[in-house]
Amino acid sequence: MATRLGSIVGQQTEPTMQEVYDQMDRRPSVAEVKADASRRKSVSNRKVTGASQISTRQSILPIVLVTILFFLWGFAYGLLDVLNSHFQTTLGVTKAQGAGLSGAYFGAYFLAPLTYAGWIVRKYGYRVTFMTGLIIYGIGALMFWPSGVKRSFGGFVGSMFIVGSGLSTLETSANPFIATCGPPRYSELRLNISQSFQAIGSVVAPLLAARVFFANVDSKDLSSVQYTYLGIAAFVFCLAVVFYFAPIPEITDSDMADGESQGAAFSTGYQDKPLRKQYTLFWGVIAQFCYVGSQVAIANFFINYVQAVRPSASQADGSNLLAMAQGLFAIGRFVAAFMMKYVRPRHILWLYMSMIVVFISCAMGLHGNGGIATLSLVLFFESCIFPTIFTLSLRGLGRHTKRGASFLVSSVCGGAVFPPILGLVADATDTQIGMAVPLAGFVVAWSFPLYLNLWKGKELDGYLKSEVGIKPAEERVGAQSPELEKGDAALDVKEIA
Repeated sequence: MATRLGSIVGQQTEPTMQEVYDQMDRRPSVAEVKADASRRKSVSNRKVTGASQISTRQSILPIVLVTILFFLWGFAYGLLDVLNSHFQTTLGVTKAQGAGLSGAYFGAYFLAPLTYAGWIVRKYGYRVTFMTGLIIYGIGALMFWPSGVKRSFGGFVGSMFIVGSGLSTLETSANPFIATCGPPRYSELRLNISQSFQAIGSVVAPLLAARVFFANVDSKDLSSVQYTYLGIAAFVFCLAVVFYFAPIPEITDSDMADGESQGAAFSTGYQDKPLRKQYTLFWGVIAQFCYVGSQVAIANFFINYVQAVRPSASQADGSNLLAMAQGLFAIGRFVAAFMMKYVRPRHILWLYMSMIVVFISCAMGLHGNGGIATLSLVLFFESCIFPTIFTLSLRGLGRHTKRGASFLVSSVCGGAVFPPILGLVADATDTQIGMAVPLAGFVVAWSFPLYLNLWKGKELDGYLKSEVGIKPAEERVGAQSPELEKGDAALDVKEIA
């Protein structure tokens, strides 16, 4: 039973520290890493491939390819609210039933990363996981066609669950890949830039839906939905073929442990510890769960809020204001990414999170345009929270990086929990008072950057000084010799045992 449980949660696919240190003397060169990336072979998660040493220039192509995936699930998320509204008209479903689409989408995030998606990325690597996620996404998109033929809302909900399963599989691999593909000092910057294109997808999708996909169609017609997702399916299947041939470096958990060990020379405070003692990770998972739940709740009820604080506003007015707020969200990510070149990510996370708490508190008390403006600013400051929590939570995980990333991605299921609670409160009182629900979630999430800045600042700042991926190992100032590293490893292994 213990062996079977270990296989499910991923312990058997992780390397031991002794296995990592035994491979340090024969660590592959960057040239060998690039050659292996073109061979389209799975790599053992226990093998040191040398991919933790690649530079920013060498990581550009794979990062650009993976960033396309971020746009894809931003696009899929942006279509959620549009589909919800469309189905209420065409199929006569209630608002509560319509919320089932979001529940199916975000519910898949709880299952996939902790089960098959997390296992695939550890067992077969990033390339296979990217392809698997795209294929599942494509199958889910294809299922929209028979659901439309049968005019089955339950079929659409099931199809959306499959789409969410595919996208959560992609996120289980794409987020840690971007965070670890390149020099550690730029981890937060890389993921924020890539996630910015997810925000663009979220803005583009509803605009295209209103002006192209669902424009000038009969209120009872579902063919527009069918053809939209048929096109998406064709695109993602082609993209799966592209990823089969693409030069994707396989960054294993052994590589992460190797890179962390080298980075320890720059005061990162890295110590190999069992996953159960990675307290920063688990605090980050709780913060991510509460943040994503609050973010989705606000997006789902933004239009209701607009109509509550400005009764003269129409549904169309609310939709336009939501599009503007989502535009601010996208801009906020680019602004945060630019700031991270000059300001410590932990400081930016604390500042943005604090501003969220301030502005949503104001939105609960203000009326008219003032309330709408403050809630829109909440979306601006939400922008960098997810990718920054993600990368800071991964710091120091070493050989547990992929498993830790699975937990962080699964926390996105908060998006299935908070909106119904807000809906219940809004029905009992009103939407403006209901904003106390996401406020409570944001306060919990705010505790994470507070903890990082008060107790983890020195270690996190050490990563900003790391020369791993910047200079060759032999040129790094203060770099330990392999013999000393092995000696330290032996002590660490004994202590852990």
